[in-house]
Amino acid sequence: MPPNTTASSGQQPGKSGRKKGRKARLFLIVLVLAIIGGLAFGAYWSISTVRASFPQTEGTIQLDGLSGPVTVQRDGNGIPQVYASSDEDLFMAQGFVQAQDRFYEMDVRRHMTSGRLSEMFGSGQVENDAFLRTLGWDRIAEKEYDTKLSSSTKKYLRAYSEGVNAYLKGKSGEDISLEYAALNFTNDYKPTEWTPVDSVAWLKAMAWDLRGNMQEEIDRSLMTSRLGPKQIADLYPEYPYSRHKTIVREGSYDSVTGTYGPKSTASTSAAGTGLTGGTEAPAGFQSQLSGLYEVLDDLPTAVGVNGNGIGSNSWVVAGEHTITGKPLLANDPHLSASLPSVWYQMGLHCTSVSAKCQYDVTGYTFAGMPGVVIGHNADMAWGMTNSGVDVTDLYLEKITGEGYEYDGKVRPFTSRKETIKVAGGAAKTIVVRQTEDGMPLLSDRDDELVQVGKKATVDAEAPDRGDGYAIALRWTALDPGRTMDAVFAMDKASNWTEFRKAAASFEVPSQNLIYADGSGAHGNIGYQLPGKIPTRAKGDDGSLPSPGWDSKYRWTGYIKQSALPYEYNPERGYIVTANQAVVDPDKYPYTLTTDWGYGTRSQRITDLIEAKTKGGAKISTDDMRQMQLDNSSEIAKLIVPKLLKIDVPDKDVRDAQKLLEGWDYTQDADSAAAAYFNATWRNILKLAFGNKLPKELRVKGQCLWVERADTTGPADEDQTVRECGEREPDQAQPDGGDRWFEVIRKIIDDEHNSWWKLPQTRTAEASTDRDKLFARAMADARWELTAKLGKDIDTWSWGRLHRLFLKNQTLGTEGPGFLQYMLNRGPWNLSGGEATVNATGWNAAGGYGVVWVPSMRMVVNLGDLDKSKWINLSGASGHAYNAHYTDQTEKWAKGELLPWAFTKEAVDKKTSDTLVLKP
Repeated sequence: MPPNTTASSGQQPGKSGRKKGRKARLFLIVLVLAIIGGLAFGAYWSISTVRASFPQTEGTIQLDGLSGPVTVQRDGNGIPQVYASSDEDLFMAQGFVQAQDRFYEMDVRRHMTSGRLSEMFGSGQVENDAFLRTLGWDRIAEKEYDTKLSSSTKKYLRAYSEGVNAYLKGKSGEDISLEYAALNFTNDYKPTEWTPVDSVAWLKAMAWDLRGNMQEEIDRSLMTSRLGPKQIADLYPEYPYSRHKTIVREGSYDSVTGTYGPKSTASTSAAGTGLTGGTEAPAGFQSQLSGLYEVLDDLPTAVGVNGNGIGSNSWVVAGEHTITGKPLLANDPHLSASLPSVWYQMGLHCTSVSAKCQYDVTGYTFAGMPGVVIGHNADMAWGMTNSGVDVTDLYLEKITGEGYEYDGKVRPFTSRKETIKVAGGAAKTIVVRQTEDGMPLLSDRDDELVQVGKKATVDAEAPDRGDGYAIALRWTALDPGRTMDAVFAMDKASNWTEFRKAAASFEVPSQNLIYADGSGAHGNIGYQLPGKIPTRAKGDDGSLPSPGWDSKYRWTGYIKQSALPYEYNPERGYIVTANQAVVDPDKYPYTLTTDWGYGTRSQRITDLIEAKTKGGAKISTDDMRQMQLDNSSEIAKLIVPKLLKIDVPDKDVRDAQKLLEGWDYTQDADSAAAAYFNATWRNILKLAFGNKLPKELRVKGQCLWVERADTTGPADEDQTVRECGEREPDQAQPDGGDRWFEVIRKIIDDEHNSWWKLPQTRTAEASTDRDKLFARAMADARWELTAKLGKDIDTWSWGRLHRLFLKNQTLGTEGPGFLQYMLNRGPWNLSGGEATVNATGWNAAGGYGVVWVPSMRMVVNLGDLDKSKWINLSGASGHAYNAHYTDQTEKWAKGELLPWAFTKEAVDKKTSDTLVLKP
């Protein structure tokens, strides 16, 4: 039986007019589709088909399983606030409401995490499914649910699932989402019931997106085919600790007790901790790792951007520096742009907080998972950024017969068969192999990877490669954990002690957690690094693939929670996290990673805060918002003065050069100077570095004549070869992130550095120094922008190059053209840029289009929670043509924030629709 529905008695003033307006727009949409897709096909997409899946947001709905009534109040943006009298009712209602708005998205996510996308979309997803089955996220999630999670967490997960399934009951695909109606043309797929494991598995997808330095590990190995150790070291400079501040600056590690604390109690020794050294990857590993990269790169964007440079901002300012006298906390996680947004805004409120109903929390959730991931409750607020700690290692494995070598003996693989069902085609069976300690063989999923090491030169102690080494993955998320427990514990934490206790269960992914509360005179602020972080043997820093046949390269354990860095009420009065180094390695005995973000954003945020606080001014909520929108280009400040000193003979290029005179280095959407500088920056990187990288890192289809990597042939043989890039444009190198800022900074004053040198070509003279290369880059940028934006530089603007398109992550990228037209939105011309606080990321190797964004923005005011602000990238709804599909995007693009009501009185004032769920 479908849920019992009772119509609302009466409408709010003006609502009838709005509904008539929406109906008229829908009629025009259907008419256009009929013209585009053909009258017979377009007729199918009637108004009733488009509207069928829109959620009921008024009146009453009966849900079996509730113990009491639940009220769902939605504001003018469709953001729900849920009120219930028990925990189970609260999370059951959360499941129902999220399914109303986002079930198709939830369904795609669970098929992705379980390696079952082919069941929905056919044979094109088989390779993705095979890779994800090899990782086995759903199997690990099931173990977590069965063996690791608390009884209360399991109870909440079951209640959430019951709510989702109550929504699904009695509905056809067309009733749930427009996308299901489209799938029915080629597929008889029908959604199945939701399970608690479906919710837990999504945490694995987010952990994969935030997994640390695995990409750098691959890239460094690929570079060895063309670059020497010194050149590779140039491209991965050390973190600039003297210039860019770490997150944690106060406190120290106590080597006697093995704990981290606010005050130094003993000297710290780095001996034997693996702070130095590294593992040398066998040569010839390049093509095999390239094959692995291609598999990773092909995963759905819903998992996240797999390239370099992605990050997030969060910071908190203590009450003594704010207008309110209580802390302000800001957060804007940077993720790939998706439609709908990965985040879902929601409030979960107990009508009376008690042992029976413990939650009064609001913030950003994941559709498909109960609880709130980032936000605030009545007592405290928290935010997250990716810590970037190294929790993955690749291992080279010597396969012998049916097993692999380990300390001179052959050990058997454990294996399992997986059957991948394919919509409209035959099923495919794969065999998944893994080592005894649970490392899956990623090389089994790619023919090229099977031949690992055919040309490798390895040291004398390495086993004979035979037909090649295999690649295995060690990753903390492949062990069952308790992160789901941590989500519920943080949602109800009321103070710093409870928050840290909750963080102890936040094992994967490791995140920078910031904290603020409003208690006492000025409130409190804090930071905690949580996570299951491995320790390695001396000499192994995890920066390159390790020999799997030697046990000394296996992980030796995990850092104790009590030894992880934290800060509480630091004297400086603020804490900034933006993917920079967590702690100075001279003050901490464990190697957390060798691949931090380089601190450009974090230092800029720090400078903006100090510019206010050192002058005695107080920071407001709007000041925090303005900091989030800071467009300053730090690399422009370094390079532009040198560009302006170059004598440019060509008048057209000189006209473009003049755009940089007096430019304030801000990358506003309407700035012609920002457009020209970023084009010049892109060409500097291409000339100095990009054209010298191996084909595996360069943009697919871009071909160059290069010197042979192997020049051992006859002297009269042509020593050049034509090589074409192999990476997608938004994944190639050099990507232009702040690692490249640091690379340039190291050599900028060395005018004759070898990186500035270029051979003569048919169209350009040889470059022998920095200024010649810069001059060529300025000329190339001038003609590139002439082709893209026109010859008249007065019409140029950064936003015309730097555009955001929001694409539905399934049918919006793979579906027929008319369906993509229906589901996708954009473009928006954006300000900001790479390694800028307003981090609208773009890949300099591939172009100027936006590839990742601040996926949401929030500022929490601990002095008055109802004066907090928030915004989402898209909107509450996942239904195309619903009023809330992308109703926040325009405001987001302009840097605006929405009011964020929390107390019942404030929520009531902003309520547009009220729905009552009854037992």
